[in-house]
Amino acid sequence: MRILHSILALYWYVMLARVLMSWFNPNPHNPVVDAINRLTEPVLSPIRRMLPPMGGFDLSPLFVFVILMLLRNFIR
Repeated sequence: MRILHSILALYWYVMLARVLMSWFNPNPHNPVVDAINRLTEPVLSPIRRMLPPMGGFDLSPLFVFVILMLLRNFIR
């Protein structure tokens, strides 16, 4: 269980990096940026499809953060 908790905590930081990158618009060809996008997009895209348009705001990372917190609390 501790390993799963650590993986969820690590993914939380990857998601945070994705949110911060959206503010600064880094080079998408950078290998680190590409890796973060590849790790987060499979989780974010289904949530984006379920959410109604919010006037240019992407709230899908917020939902992922809540889900990650709930999962981490559940396995604790």
